[in-house]
Amino acid sequence: MNFAGKVVLVTGSSRGIGAAIAEAFAAEGATVVVNYVQNASAAEDVVAKCKEVGGDATAIQADVTSGEQIQLLVDQSLQDFAKIDVVVNNAFKPYTFDPDNRKQFADLDWQDYQGQIDGALFSTYTMCQAVLPALKKRTQGSIINIASDLVARPTIPYHDYTTAKSALIGFSRNLAAELGPLGIRVNCVAPGLVYPTDASRKTKERIKEMIIAQTPMRRIASPEDVTGPVLFLASDWSRFMTGQTLYVDGGLVMK
Repeated sequence: MNFAGKVVLVTGSSRGIGAAIAEAFAAEGATVVVNYVQNASAAEDVVAKCKEVGGDATAIQADVTSGEQIQLLVDQSLQDFAKIDVVVNNAFKPYTFDPDNRKQFADLDWQDYQGQIDGALFSTYTMCQAVLPALKKRTQGSIINIASDLVARPTIPYHDYTTAKSALIGFSRNLAAELGPLGIRVNCVAPGLVYPTDASRKTKERIKEMIIAQTPMRRIASPEDVTGPVLFLASDWSRFMTGQTLYVDGGLVMK
C-alpha cells in the first residue's frame, strides 16, 4: 500500500495498538498525527519511529473526551498539513481486562456505562463532527473506528466496555450510510484480546490460554496484527467498502 502524500490522524497513538497503527502508516509513506493525552515523551518516541521507517509525523496533545480539545487537535492538524485523509479513532477511556476483578452486572452503576460511552462513542462522535467539514471539501476520506470482538462474542462479560463498543459499531454504520454519497467511508476494526497493552496486562494466563484454545489460529493478537486491516480499510484496496466491521481475532468470531 502506498500512503505517500496522505495525512493520517490516529487518536491515542503514543502506545499500544495506536502506536503500532501510526508506525505502520508511516512505513507506507504517510504523514501521521500522533495524538496523546499525557505522555509527551512516549508520543515523541512514536514520532521518531515513524520517521525512521520512512514517513513523517508530529505529536499533538489532546484529551479526546473533550470536545474543545478535539476541535483544537483537528484545527492544528489542518494548519500543519492543510488536509486530513484518514482518521483512526483508537483512543478509549482506560479499561482493565481483569476477569477476576471486573464488576458484575449487579454491581455496576449507570456511571460505569456512561464513562465508557463517553470514552468510546462521545470521543468518536465529536472527532467525526470536527473533521467532517475538511473531508466534505475534498469529497473523500476514510474513518476507521476501533471496536472489539466482544460485541459479537462476549467471552468475558465486560458489560460497560462492550456496551459502549456495540454502540460505536451502530454509530459507524449510520454514519457510513449518510456519508457514502459524499465519498467518505466509515468502517470498524474489532480486535480480540491484544497483548501486550496496558488494558490486557492484568489478564490472567489461564484466561489467555482459554482464549487461545478457542481460537483457530491458536494465539492472541499482538498490536501489529491490528495494523494490516486498518491500513486496508484506509486504502483504495477497500474503496467500495463502508459500514463494515472486520474482526481481527484469529477466527474466534466468524461472520
